Amino acid sequence: MFRKKKSFLIILLLIVAILVVLLWHRIIITANVGEAGVLFRRFTGTEIDKIYKEGVHIISPLDIMTIYETRNQIALHEFEVLSVKGLRIRLAIAIRYRPQYDMLPTLHQRIGPDYLQRVVLPQIESVMRKQLGSYNADQIYTNENGLLNKAIVLAINEVGRNYVEVDDVIIRSLTLPENIVKAIEDKLTQQEHLRSYEFRLQTATKEAQRKVSEAKGINQAQRIISETLTPEILAFEGIKATKELARSQNAKIVVIGSGKNGLPLILGDKAFSSDPVKANRGTNLETQGEAQSPQLPSPSNLP
Repeated sequence: MFRKKKSFLIILLLIVAILVVLLWHRIIITANVGEAGVLFRRFTGTEIDKIYKEGVHIISPLDIMTIYETRNQIALHEFEVLSVKGLRIRLAIAIRYRPQYDMLPTLHQRIGPDYLQRVVLPQIESVMRKQLGSYNADQIYTNENGLLNKAIVLAINEVGRNYVEVDDVIIRSLTLPENIVKAIEDKLTQQEHLRSYEFRLQTATKEAQRKVSEAKGINQAQRIISETLTPEILAFEGIKATKELARSQNAKIVVIGSGKNGLPLILGDKAFSSDPVKANRGTNLETQGEAQSPQLPSPSNLP
């Protein structure tokens, strides 16, 4: 009797060991770094109020735990958009997304693990087609008034309603037929030339206005000066200028006055020296220079 019980116990343990080996992957569940799990119980359904964090979890083989990546993920996607005139525009985008951590059980229950294919990509395509379909190809190609950015913002908000966070949608490339691209580039080049000509015209207009204002200022200044000038001031300024020229170290100067109040005759730079010796020396040098040069006419003989 004891042997029968012992044999039965051994057989039972073997069966349990075999089952454990076969169902090990359903009993011992590991959530790695950056992952979280949602448990579906066979008899009660999805656990909405519990998220299984990183680590090892032991569950019933009848239950199913689904592991979700909770870190940022990137999906590359390409699709076509029709412009308002029916021209096909091919967009290549990169989507950076992740599931909302606190809403993982709801996401699992209502959408499922393949939420990228069910929600993210279809909704982004739908919003982008709807927003860009009302513009011309050149407006889309040049991102006129930031229309691409506005479409991306709307797409991100739409996806966010389905328990998924989209950090950014990056447009990797925007492809048009080659002849359309060339036509758009030629148009942009001509527009830049036109802006350049308009800028030059504005610059010339401003320069003309500046010159007119400058001429008016000079005219007014000359009018004020002419009203305040007197013969005495002119004679005083002439004497000052004559002294400065006479003291010059770089030239020999001959200045002859004219009229009733004409300025005195000045020869050389020693005329206003305070040293009599130097003044005489300068006069002698000037006399020698006069001897070697043609005789100047006397001021009294000038007409």
